[in-house]
Amino acid sequence: MPTAEPNTTADNAPNRGAGNLTIREPDDWHLHLRDDAMLAHIVDFTARQFARAIVMPNLVPPVTTIAAAEAYRDRILGALSPGRRFTPLMTAYLTDEIDAGEIGSGYERGVFTACKLYPAGATTNSAAGVTDVAKIGSVLERIQKIGMPLLVHGEVVSPDIDIFDREARFLETVLAPLLRDFPALKVVLEHITTAESVDFVQAAGPTVAATITPHHLRIDRNALFEGGMRPHAYCLPVAKRRHHRTALRQAAISGNPKFFLGTDSAPHLKQDKESACSCAGIFCAPAALESYALTFDEEGALDRLEGFASEFGPRFYGLPLNEGTVTLRREAFTVPETFTRDDISVVPFHAGETLAWRCADR
Repeated sequence: MPTAEPNTTADNAPNRGAGNLTIREPDDWHLHLRDDAMLAHIVDFTARQFARAIVMPNLVPPVTTIAAAEAYRDRILGALSPGRRFTPLMTAYLTDEIDAGEIGSGYERGVFTACKLYPAGATTNSAAGVTDVAKIGSVLERIQKIGMPLLVHGEVVSPDIDIFDREARFLETVLAPLLRDFPALKVVLEHITTAESVDFVQAAGPTVAATITPHHLRIDRNALFEGGMRPHAYCLPVAKRRHHRTALRQAAISGNPKFFLGTDSAPHLKQDKESACSCAGIFCAPAALESYALTFDEEGALDRLEGFASEFGPRFYGLPLNEGTVTLRREAFTVPETFTRDDISVVPFHAGETLAWRCADR
C-alpha cells in the first residue's frame, strides 16, 4: 500500500501535507514512443517513472507483423540510456486485411501483448486503420478465444458528427454492438474523455476497462482557447466540457479496478504543434506521475494512486505486479518549457508550471 509521511500542515484534508509518497512501480498502459531520433530523445522520460508500457504501433509503416514488432522493440531497448530498466510491451496495428494467424501467433509467442483498433483516419498515423469492424471478424474471434486484449481508440470518423460527440457516438454505434457479438472479448477503451464512457465501462462486464490520461484529468476544452489558440492542449480525443473532466476524476480516484493509468503521451516537434495545422497529441511523459499525484492529492485520494497506477492495469492484462517502488516527493518542481536535443524540440504538458510533486528516478 502507499506510504505517506504524517500530515504536518494546518490543512487536515486526507493526505494533504504529506512529505513523501512511495508506491509500487507503476506501468503506462498507453504510450507513443515514435521512432528514430524522436524515440532516442524521449524514451528515458517514460523509463525513469514506469517499469513497463504498452507501446502504440502507429508508425509509418504501422506495426502489423511479428517481425516488425520485434524490430521496434529492439530499437526501443537500444535507445534507452545505460542502466535504465524498462520493458516495452508491443501491440499489433489492426487493418482491414490483417492476418488473424499472425496476430494469434505473435500473442502466443509473447511478442504482441495486445492489438490496437484505430478507426481509419481517427488520429495520428491511423489512415491504415480499420474502416469497418465487420472486416476484422476473424481477428476478433481469434483474439477473443486466446484472451488477447483489444485496445480501442473510441471515436467514430465522420464529418457529419461533431468532434465533441465522436466518442459518445462510438459507444452506441460500434462498441456496444461489438461487445454483443463478442461478449468474452477483453477490451480497453483507451484515453476516455466523457462521462458517457465512464458510465459505459462501469456498466459493462469484467472484460471491459479503460485508461485515463493525466491531461484529461486536468484540462477541459476551454484550455484550447485560453488567451488564444493553444495547440499544445490539442489531442485526440479532444478534451471535453468540465463536467466530463469531473466524471473522469471521480472514476480515476474511485478505486474501481476498471480504470487505470495510461498517459497517451504523444510527442510532436514543437514546430509541428505550432503550425497552421497542428498535430494532435500531448507530450506528458516528463511529468506524468507528478500530474497524476497532483490530481489525486487535490481530490484527497493519494491512498488510491497506487491501485490506479500500479495494480489495476497488470491485473487486467494478467501480468505480475512490479516488485520495486517509486517515490514521489512533495517539493516544488518546475516543468521545463521545452526539451531539446539536437534539432528536436518538444513542448511537454505543464510546460513552465511549478508542480507540488516530484518523482525520484527509479
